[in-house]
Amino acid sequence: MNQQLLRFAPVAIAAALALTACNRQETPATKTAEAPAKAAAAPAAEVLKIGHVAPLTGGIAHLGKDNENGARLAVEEINAAGGLKVGDKTYKLDLVAEDDKADPKEGTLAAQKIVDSGAVAVVGHLNSGTTIPASKIYADANMAQISPSATNPKYTEQGFKTAFRVCANDNQQGAVLANYAADSLKAKTIAILDDRTAYGQGLADVVERVAKEKGMKVVAREFTNDKATDFNAILTKVRATKPDVVMYGGMDATAGPMAKQMTQLGIKSTFLAGDGVCSPEFIKLAGDASGSLHCSQAGEAVEKLAKGTEFVEKYKKRFNSEVQVYSPYSYDAVYVIADAIKRAGKVDRASITAAIPATKYDGLTGTVAFDDKGDVKGGAISMFKVVNGKLEYVSTVR
Repeated sequence: MNQQLLRFAPVAIAAALALTACNRQETPATKTAEAPAKAAAAPAAEVLKIGHVAPLTGGIAHLGKDNENGARLAVEEINAAGGLKVGDKTYKLDLVAEDDKADPKEGTLAAQKIVDSGAVAVVGHLNSGTTIPASKIYADANMAQISPSATNPKYTEQGFKTAFRVCANDNQQGAVLANYAADSLKAKTIAILDDRTAYGQGLADVVERVAKEKGMKVVAREFTNDKATDFNAILTKVRATKPDVVMYGGMDATAGPMAKQMTQLGIKSTFLAGDGVCSPEFIKLAGDASGSLHCSQAGEAVEKLAKGTEFVEKYKKRFNSEVQVYSPYSYDAVYVIADAIKRAGKVDRASITAAIPATKYDGLTGTVAFDDKGDVKGGAISMFKVVNGKLEYVSTVR
């Protein structure tokens, strides 16, 4: 070998060794020997998706976000506690949130997105007008749907085995409102307005029927829509009838301006409304005119719940905002789904749906159990009135 070859031999040998090392197949034994820390690491938890749908944009986005926040708080608590253990697997929950814009067509689109996402169950929707059409999408996918706030009775009267709600319905709520007007407010005459949505008109219809049964005279029945801002024409008609009570079936986004315009027109009637209006947001929108409101919520008042104060504090700390109406119920809806999964011992949609009817869960809002239709048993209706710019609890009817 000449001197030049000898000079380059060490370099060639080193390069060959490096190339061999780079091309070498790594065997399981090699992995274990070289990276014992990786082999010893605990397996990552699998992800289980839970859907949530509500209006996150538009006039009642604050209510939709409140519902989402309640569900998110429950998901975060379950994950912080180690996740959901099912058999020999542990699952981390992932909340898949969609915006239905409080629109029926958008509601069905959002429902299909939830189904396509691979979610195993869904909390929602907020409005009856979106919940009812969306329920067919979930039923076709055999996906359990638990609404924390849709109160129209039709939702659970369609016969879908996937449809549940954890709040009372409008047959109860409308009757409580009418009885309250007759018995507590001593009203003899009532004017009834609604926004023509499934929720607003449905609630107003029940109030009208029960009010007549109680002997009250319905002096006006008018309607608007859920996007309106000017109510002067219908309120001028109402003013001429001089009703003791003006009942509105609709949401706080329209009720706030309506209350202001009632005051401007000199209407001194008590303003009566359901859960869609019974929120802190209504008081902001109505301002000084909010003091005429008496309203209901289709559930127990959060301040009357055993762990209500604790929930309100946790909620405010996490989201830096106040509870609106139904976040305690969306919170419980997630825990009901988690409870059904644990009892089923499986994470497929059919098994979860089959387990929910046997629910008996002691939650934030009370003991959650369902009747044959999917309505919560023993649903409560709470009455409030606005005093000094705040909702003040009056009573609860079960």
